[in-house]
Amino acid sequence: MAHPKKHKGVIGILTGGGDVPGLNPAIRAVTVRALREGYQVLGIRRGWAGLIEIVREPNADNSEWVKPLTEEVVNRAGRTGGTFLHSSRTKPSKVRRDDVPIHLRSFYDEEMNDLTPEVLANLSFLGIDFLIPIGGDDTLSYGVRLYQEGVKVVAIPKTMDNDVPGTDYCIGFSTCVTRTIQLTHAIRTSAGSHERFAVLEVFGRYAGFTAMLPTMAGAAHRCLIPEHPFEVDRLAELMCDDRRQNPSRYAVVLVSEGARFAGGEMVFEGETKDAYGHAKLGGIGDRVSAALKEASAKHNDGRRVNVINQRLGYLVRSGEPDAIDSIAPMAYGNLALDLILSGIHGRLVVLKNGRYDNVPIDVVTSTKKVVEVSKFYDTSRYRPRYESFEMKPLFIMTSEG
Repeated sequence: MAHPKKHKGVIGILTGGGDVPGLNPAIRAVTVRALREGYQVLGIRRGWAGLIEIVREPNADNSEWVKPLTEEVVNRAGRTGGTFLHSSRTKPSKVRRDDVPIHLRSFYDEEMNDLTPEVLANLSFLGIDFLIPIGGDDTLSYGVRLYQEGVKVVAIPKTMDNDVPGTDYCIGFSTCVTRTIQLTHAIRTSAGSHERFAVLEVFGRYAGFTAMLPTMAGAAHRCLIPEHPFEVDRLAELMCDDRRQNPSRYAVVLVSEGARFAGGEMVFEGETKDAYGHAKLGGIGDRVSAALKEASAKHNDGRRVNVINQRLGYLVRSGEPDAIDSIAPMAYGNLALDLILSGIHGRLVVLKNGRYDNVPIDVVTSTKKVVEVSKFYDTSRYRPRYESFEMKPLFIMTSEG
């Protein structure tokens, strides 16, 4: 059933892509402020998928896809991790035939279908005046498309990889780094007990921030990042030297999931790709572990060094948010409302040089955000480059300028 406009208007909010701690605090911040300013807030469930599944009939039950938000609802979830609105990796402009909602299949029968006309019609049916998508560059790239189609969009950046362009900080990154440091330090006890190498695979498809920051913080001796391919013999040499110098005789390397052997390609779990064209990464840690063990003998008096191989995976994106991922989402939500109250849209709320701000939303699709290797990564030592920290942002190498 269509929702009539009340008070100042209706704000829709959704979360897309991978979950991270901090999403629920952002939803809470938007909702509480919006309700007090006189808006109605609708939570779109399961990301962009929710906006293609709506049935535009007066008596249709769309509760599976749309949830009116109240202070009671968001306060209950606001301190927790994940997203109570749920998420998906649906891209409405590229929907496979089998994924087209049943009630639309007679209208969309191509192998790949653009359901944007349905999204626009559903937004109108729901009476949504402003849309706030929270997501990474994939989710927000479709937000750019909707803005170009005339939708009033204000976007909030989220991704533990911290690779959304235009901002120094994305929701989820701090908790990811915190968890990575904690888990890496925990594994040190076993690595030291058995005098082994520890190889820990972490998230990071195209950007190595989630491997760089924990290494800079002292959690690991070395890190391998997507922006620079590595030579396994050189890695073995460095790791053997780290191990010799360590009284407990172990060494640790963090490996971004998108890291590549010199001359090699990214390692994928399978051939299936999501709607944004991404195959699921995973397995580079296994390959590094095997190659490192084999190459270690050359640099360890002919004796191989055994390896503890661990993929941190979802452990770094699960559970409650840390302090930064409780505070920054609150600020981002209020920034979004500030813009809406001023009648401004087509913006991405950001944190730049220690200050909250906003930038044009199309920055999401106009550039890529990756580690600036020449400035921040020592390619001969496979670790962060330490130079002057003066006037750097909080997370050092996450600024684009």
